[in-house]
Amino acid sequence: MKAKTLKLFPGFILVMFSSITTYSQFSDSVHHYVNFASSGIINTTNTGNSYVLTNGLKFNISKKNIRLNSGTSWIYGEQQKTLTNNDFGSTVDFDIFKIGSKLYYWGLAAYDKSYSLKINNRLQSGLGVAYNVIDTTTKFLNFSDGILYENSNLKITDSTNSYNSLFRNSFRLRYRFVIKNIIIFDGTNFFQNSLSDGNDYIIRSVNSVSVKLRKWLNLTAAANYNRNQDTKSETLLITFGLTAEKYF
Repeated sequence: MKAKTLKLFPGFILVMFSSITTYSQFSDSVHHYVNFASSGIINTTNTGNSYVLTNGLKFNISKKNIRLNSGTSWIYGEQQKTLTNNDFGSTVDFDIFKIGSKLYYWGLAAYDKSYSLKINNRLQSGLGVAYNVIDTTTKFLNFSDGILYENSNLKITDSTNSYNSLFRNSFRLRYRFVIKNIIIFDGTNFFQNSLSDGNDYIIRSVNSVSVKLRKWLNLTAAANYNRNQDTKSETLLITFGLTAEKYF
């Protein structure tokens, strides 16, 4: 990883929102899931100070043949009174299942803006198909692929913005493995390449390991990596924090 990546994140290790994608805790009488976390880190020394504050909210609805997922997050940070992070993202996606089939359809709408990734505004929406390789209460492995339409306003230099409208192929790998109902390995990884420019691609990767402290509370460590090739910017966060969740 290039050294310039770490300059975007004071202290390198941040306490941040981290939540677990849910698959198997829904039932005939339980259709809703909510997850909220708010955390941060403050570092004060004789030569200066820095801080990062984060908030995140997820809400999911699962019925017999359809699942709706939504999530919003915000990261804000400063170092020596200089802005390092002001990153906001929000997504809504749905899955439509066929009874007895591992193949299903998905749709997505996402909006984000990121100071650290030089994204003034970016909106994505699209459709695709997904396949469950494994889908049990303790093991989940899924591949998906589809086409997204993207409209973006990117910060190329301090005085130059780039306005783009394009289509991307969006490939996603998701997994979740539960050991002894205590330790949870979870990951969502995207590779989104432009259909018109092979040098324009986006990588998004969140992988975590969690330990259950209570039925509703997890201790989570996660690695979050993002790269936006169009702006030649990338970020890496190693995070530790608590996640509260509830099914109802």
